[in-house]
Amino acid sequence: MTRRSVVIIGGGISGLCAAYELSGGAAGPSADTPRIEVIEAAERWGGSLTTTSFAGRTIDLGADGFLGRRPEAVALAHDLGLGDELEPIAASGASIYLNGALDPLPAGMVLGVPTSTASLKVMAHLPARGRREAWRDAHFPRRWRAGEDATIGEILRRKFGPTLTYQLIEPMIGGIQAGRVDDLSAKSVFPALLTAAQKKGSLMKNISGAPAAMPGPTALAAAAGPAFYSLRHGVGSLVSTLTATLAERGVVLRSGTAVTMLRRTPTSIYPWEIDTAFTSTPAHAVICATPVAVTGALAGAFHSDLAALVAVPSAGAAMVTLQLSSSITLPAGTGILVPLQTPFGGDTLMTTAVTFLDRKWAHLQRDEDQVVRIHVGRSDDSRWQHMTDVELTSRVVAELSEILREVITPIDSLVQRWPNGLPQYRVGHDEIVQRALVAAEESGLALCGNAFDGVGVPATIANGRRVGHSVLERVAN
Repeated sequence: MTRRSVVIIGGGISGLCAAYELSGGAAGPSADTPRIEVIEAAERWGGSLTTTSFAGRTIDLGADGFLGRRPEAVALAHDLGLGDELEPIAASGASIYLNGALDPLPAGMVLGVPTSTASLKVMAHLPARGRREAWRDAHFPRRWRAGEDATIGEILRRKFGPTLTYQLIEPMIGGIQAGRVDDLSAKSVFPALLTAAQKKGSLMKNISGAPAAMPGPTALAAAAGPAFYSLRHGVGSLVSTLTATLAERGVVLRSGTAVTMLRRTPTSIYPWEIDTAFTSTPAHAVICATPVAVTGALAGAFHSDLAALVAVPSAGAAMVTLQLSSSITLPAGTGILVPLQTPFGGDTLMTTAVTFLDRKWAHLQRDEDQVVRIHVGRSDDSRWQHMTDVELTSRVVAELSEILREVITPIDSLVQRWPNGLPQYRVGHDEIVQRALVAAEESGLALCGNAFDGVGVPATIANGRRVGHSVLERVAN
């Protein structure tokens, strides 16, 4: 009998996790393990989950941590023998920059949504209108209930009003998605908010029992333990360990190789062939783990619902990491959120958030200096794309100096750009991807990636492993 062959197009974390599951998962390969080949257009594996050396440290160039109360990333770390490398977050709390000053973020929020009027008392610079919006929701909630879906912004504006929506809540939700709350689907991005808005009464009271972490489209029971973890050698060490494990299992890993065409072969014992510039690989099954627009372009010829994936928008962002003197005074907590449209001279601040990396993770702490990361870019703000690294660094240093009210002179800096990193889950996104998944199954394909079950690291790992397991069962029959 011909050995089964599976080709995975795309070597981000979801594609690699699909390969891991196809090769036996935690148990390892067996006699029934198919031939597995992963083809990645970039030279490096893991997409944005990668590390580099900076300021005498190993730092992540993408996500610097992941949710600990979703189990998937923690479980993968244990499966790969990295359990001892897991490091819980070393600080709590954060600040928000409001009206030219820093306020602590209230406790008890659910993804930026306050759950009581009392919690807002710590925010001395929140406009009085925002406090009135919260008080009204608690005592005389607006009589509006959401339907099957709505934008996050519509729910927040209808139940609260503009001040809480844009000055407190959007900085957190929009920062995670690199998008705007007026564009993002509550059903796909923040289902707990949609559920709360479908009930009568106060939004704050209705959401107060929801988990603080955004679960993505499929809610999971929260695990006990720290809210966030990293790894002592960076989140990117998941990728390096995973690729080494796959290589040991005999998985064929081809980076720096773009797939040029996906073809049916009805006269062959293999239903598919995957072409690159110089090779053609036969396969019984194909998993597309590419960015969603690439998936639509590769698979769109087989069904219109697959072609529709090309239209799913994405947003880019950039991060500027700074090495600062230990004499610079930073506020308590792990970082600072910045509302959009915050004035800066005759412009607005590009900075959307500041992360105190060495405050957040113990393995990055040093006595002699500090490492902070400044985040820029949203779905409607691409100013950073038109700046050189020197210009971008100079701009965000000036902004940080204004936020901290202290002249900042970095010891060193590093710019990382992710031009199209995050798919935007807009209203209707769930229907688009569900139709594409059905069409893929009918066509004999499988799809995975951060456009399907959430953009976070645990959600993407879960998606890849689930798809890998499903395809393994399919080719085994």
